Amino acid sequence: MTTTTEARPKLFTGQHLPLVLGVIGLVTLGAFENRAVGTALPTMVREFDALGSFGLANAAPNASYLISLAIAGLWSDRRGPIPTLRAGAISFTLAQLLVGTATAMPMVIAGRLLSGLAEGLLDVSLMVLVARALPAVLRPRMFSLFAAMWILPSVLGPVLTGVVTEQFGWRWVFLGALVLLIPSWLLLRPAMRQSADAPAPERTAEDAAELAAWRAALPWALAASVALFSMTLAGDHLEAHPFLGGTTVAVALVVLGRAAVRVMPAGTFTARRGFPAVVAVRGLGGAAFAGVGAYLPLLLTLQHNFSPSRAGVTLSITGVCWAFGSWLQGREHGIERVTVLRTGLAFMTLGLAVTSLLAWTDTTTWIGLIGWGFAGVGMGLSSSSLSVLTLDLSDQSNSGRNTSAGQMAATMSIATALAISGTLLAFNADDPQPWVFGAIVTAGSVLALLGYLAAPRARRSQ
Repeated sequence: MTTTTEARPKLFTGQHLPLVLGVIGLVTLGAFENRAVGTALPTMVREFDALGSFGLANAAPNASYLISLAIAGLWSDRRGPIPTLRAGAISFTLAQLLVGTATAMPMVIAGRLLSGLAEGLLDVSLMVLVARALPAVLRPRMFSLFAAMWILPSVLGPVLTGVVTEQFGWRWVFLGALVLLIPSWLLLRPAMRQSADAPAPERTAEDAAELAAWRAALPWALAASVALFSMTLAGDHLEAHPFLGGTTVAVALVVLGRAAVRVMPAGTFTARRGFPAVVAVRGLGGAAFAGVGAYLPLLLTLQHNFSPSRAGVTLSITGVCWAFGSWLQGREHGIERVTVLRTGLAFMTLGLAVTSLLAWTDTTTWIGLIGWGFAGVGMGLSSSSLSVLTLDLSDQSNSGRNTSAGQMAATMSIATALAISGTLLAFNADDPQPWVFGAIVTAGSVLALLGYLAAPRARRSQ
């Protein structure tokens, strides 16, 4: 008797290879653009004699990103990922053209707003396209590639941007990005045609009600965007105007909290079993890791006498360890996905606790940096696992909204953590004591621990 077994699908095969390469191209392009701005922006504001617009240019894409996520989630579920992906590519093109040909700072800021809009549209539509075009068994490896594509931009992006800026001018940093967009788009065409030809998912009464609720939440997403924008600007001027800045941050936090209640899935704040718990854990993990990472270079500079270039080692550790953790979760380990998630959060909790020694004690810095590396591995394990769980707990009728909800939870929780930490630091700006940084890093470890405790609920409800 002859038995046959069905061949296990592979990611880098003729069938899936164009999609994989196209997605890699777009993710890498977005990563380089993200890393390049920080290097080129100081030169830009000096050229336009608009140093006061530096904070505005930095905050603009964060504000438009939130409302873009909400729109992208609704649009992708109603019309499929193709129109959303196309709008994201057009927005990205216009953003690069506006900034690259800017004659004044308002054009740069407008381009930055469009850049945030493009990022949200592309993030959600690519996730939905992957969900529809790839078998579920290949998704973990695909998401590990997402993380890996940030390594080169994180390590080489600032250097490459600096060289291009010095040799050819900062404009080519943005105009040159369009070169990679064209081949990436062409590679995605087969998967886009396949998705467009697929039958539309059936709409149930429950799904129609969820769509209506999501549409009603769009104004709250806009309110959250405005609150995030205001909070960022207030934080930049907190030292000069402490009362006005502190009041603005407090009001923005209230608006952001109210908006989060309206746009997040019901049960998120109690980590209800199923997808709400996934959203809750994504918010906790994102705030824990990003809230600490933003202040580590400053901690090393002030308390351990690192030069700015040496303090930047934390960014390299982040990129490499995050990608390594994401690669680990993509292997065939035969472990339940929630177990991988909890392992990542355990690594993050322990790693951040060790990292806090940099603030609380005079321990050798390499011990704290090893802790940060463990936290990075944990973030890679947990972040990619949450992306897999999001799609596992979704279907074609709601994968866009669910992807959007997870991304919005991370964005709002990170913004809240940074606002609170920034306010704490601003009121101690004259002579920041070790306890300020110690409290920030320890709070990150506590948030990761809460995520670890909530993670077992990130299973499909019975």
